[in-house]
Amino acid sequence: MTGRQQEQDPLVGLVGFTRALREGGLTCDPHRVQAYLAAADEIDIASPVQLYWAGRVTLCTDPDDLPRYDAAFEAWFRDAPRRSPAGGPPVAPRPSRIAALTPTPAGSGDDETRDLQVAASDTEVLRQRDLSELTDAEREHLRSLLALLRPQPPKRRALRRVPHRRGEPDPRATLRAMLRAGGEPVVLPRRRAGIRPRKVVLLVDVSGSMTPYADALLRFTHVVARRMPAEVFTLGTRLTRITRPLRQRDPERALSAASRAVPDYSGGTRLGETLRVFLDRWGQRGAARRAVVVVFSDGWERGDATALAEQMARMRRLAHKILWVNPHAGRAGYAPVQGGVLAVMPHIDRLLAGHSLATLERLLEEVRSA
Repeated sequence: MTGRQQEQDPLVGLVGFTRALREGGLTCDPHRVQAYLAAADEIDIASPVQLYWAGRVTLCTDPDDLPRYDAAFEAWFRDAPRRSPAGGPPVAPRPSRIAALTPTPAGSGDDETRDLQVAASDTEVLRQRDLSELTDAEREHLRSLLALLRPQPPKRRALRRVPHRRGEPDPRATLRAMLRAGGEPVVLPRRRAGIRPRKVVLLVDVSGSMTPYADALLRFTHVVARRMPAEVFTLGTRLTRITRPLRQRDPERALSAASRAVPDYSGGTRLGETLRVFLDRWGQRGAARRAVVVVFSDGWERGDATALAEQMARMRRLAHKILWVNPHAGRAGYAPVQGGVLAVMPHIDRLLAGHSLATLERLLEEVRSA
């Protein structure tokens, strides 16, 4: 088949689409690709609806794959010019009707949705927007972007040794190899310390001052808790462990269960007291030992800031790294003048901004590289 014939063959575009899905993280093995191509032979390939469902049924293996499949389908079949099935001139991209990411001007006729191309510029603008200033449509779009995050846990050396081509000699493996070889040391097996994921602890302030960011941060912690060994707690007037509710696959059910478990949502803040309870009940018993601890809080403390400093000093002796995420730190002209922030500054490794999706993505990089 010549290069021009390949460009005109619609199957080439379908195989390229499966390759893009594989690069996006979907498990598109050869058997599923063959099933997809067989399904494409039975439908009207010029119909976007039929083509969408043919790929969704044959290529998606997990509910978590659906947001990535939807995004890849929009980008592959609707954003770029497509050739007609008969090999004619390129077909103009089909406009996709989605919720508006920016406020619609008055008098435009449709305040809810408008026709626009799914463009990378819209997503990039949303990634930089402050989470407390999003419209309802932007919050809905943000949820789909959060579902695409793939956090990776930090690593640490394990106590158990594993075989490796470099490292110290393995006496037991060497002895077994000699027995198999009749007593001759034919090979010298080696070993080294294995690699294990490091624990991550997420402490989310759900007091009144953090209410504009609480929903997005809890959705972010749901993604993290589903992808790595993490413990999640809420801080307010009391400490609440919400790790088990956030283990649910569906984000709406997980957030609903977590909200029912938190009795002090949008209440006061006693960071020093709640951190003391965390360290007494969970931290010193292993949750915070050699872990990466991430605290989401603006630092407004109703109690004594000295008590907060004492508890952070205790946590500093237990944790591997402490990251303090303050949504206000990303604003221009911000200075750490709150009493709570000044109390914790000597005991943390980094003060990070957490006011946008882009800053949360940078937080994941900080956690992974810990």
